[in-house]
Amino acid sequence: MDLRFTADELAFRDELREFFAANLPQNIRERMRLGHAPSKEDTVTWQRILNRHGWAAYSWPKEYGGPGWTPVQRMIFLEENQLAPAPEVSSFNITMIGPVLIQFGAEEQKQRFLPRAANIDDWWCQGFSEPGAGSDLASLKTAAKLDGDHYIVNGQKIWTSTAHHADWCFCLVRTDPQAPKRQQGISFLLIDMKTSGITVRPIISIDGSHHLNEVFFDHVRVPVSLRVGEENRGWDVAKFLLGHERTGIARLGKSKERVKFARESARDMRANGRPLIEDPAFRHRIAQLETDIKALEITQMRVVSAHDRSHDGKPDPLSSVLKVRGTELLQATTELAMDVGGPLSMPDWAQELAALSNEPELGPEWATEATRSYLFLRAASIYGGTNEIQKNILSKAVLGL
Repeated sequence: MDLRFTADELAFRDELREFFAANLPQNIRERMRLGHAPSKEDTVTWQRILNRHGWAAYSWPKEYGGPGWTPVQRMIFLEENQLAPAPEVSSFNITMIGPVLIQFGAEEQKQRFLPRAANIDDWWCQGFSEPGAGSDLASLKTAAKLDGDHYIVNGQKIWTSTAHHADWCFCLVRTDPQAPKRQQGISFLLIDMKTSGITVRPIISIDGSHHLNEVFFDHVRVPVSLRVGEENRGWDVAKFLLGHERTGIARLGKSKERVKFARESARDMRANGRPLIEDPAFRHRIAQLETDIKALEITQMRVVSAHDRSHDGKPDPLSSVLKVRGTELLQATTELAMDVGGPLSMPDWAQELAALSNEPELGPEWATEATRSYLFLRAASIYGGTNEIQKNILSKAVLGL
């Protein structure tokens, strides 16, 4: 198998790099380079720039507003976007609800929601996990009872990313509590977050940011016309969506970008009276990470190439390797960036007290942001399917255990 890019693919990569260099706003690029998480405004700005060029919905077919790229082109796009570095497009809009509507949605739903999702005119969130249903998602209890041409939804969702920003939520609900199997009796609804009866409460994560939420539904009325697919067949939709959620989850471009940033920053940091970049142990650590990234990159090329040839649309179980190892490397590279800062990476959790004391920053801005990123990405091995679950998939589907 020849895993080298073709001449056309190399030309495509050059086109992307030229576009990013010319069109990514410099203020957004600099915040991303310093390790800041993109704000909602950053994501909206960049996704709309991409959408005007026909690239925001990078995984969609042309007939629905996407560029119709091959799996290899999509992989190149994701990596170059992360290397720029630029905000990633909204995964909820592009790799989750978009493909679901293309596959299962009624024509009216496609016409109504797909263009707005691509242009991020609607910000979507995902209502799946519950206090008693995380990895065991089929245990969900949020109920939807049919009442004429509406469902009445009652229940709670948790760990709902960006729900405080969201205009819409795609949500799994139980429509038949008497179904013989837990995976049955579940439906997939689109819920307007402005509907009466919805309460969003913040969850502040360990990095000090407000990204996660609890969402409560108290007699929320949802039109039946906003159900995707058949009633009680929402599990089929959910399985399809989860396969797409893991698209590009290795995030090799981000790991490469963090290693590059750490190497450059190490030239300005001192260890034992010398630049950190000259420390043999540090150089060995970088070399090991770059070797591990290259090994996973080759595996990713094999998986993507096999998918490109199969045309059956089914996720390759080897993609679980990309998820497990990719998140481990993402965590390791953000830890590397934090360690370059050393003691200067200590976050200032009490910003108000610091302002009152009129004390200057201890170190460079990127150092504290590296720690926040490190802390937030402890969850990378959980979201998108926990690494433990992915190892179970590999043991059964690949090793036959």
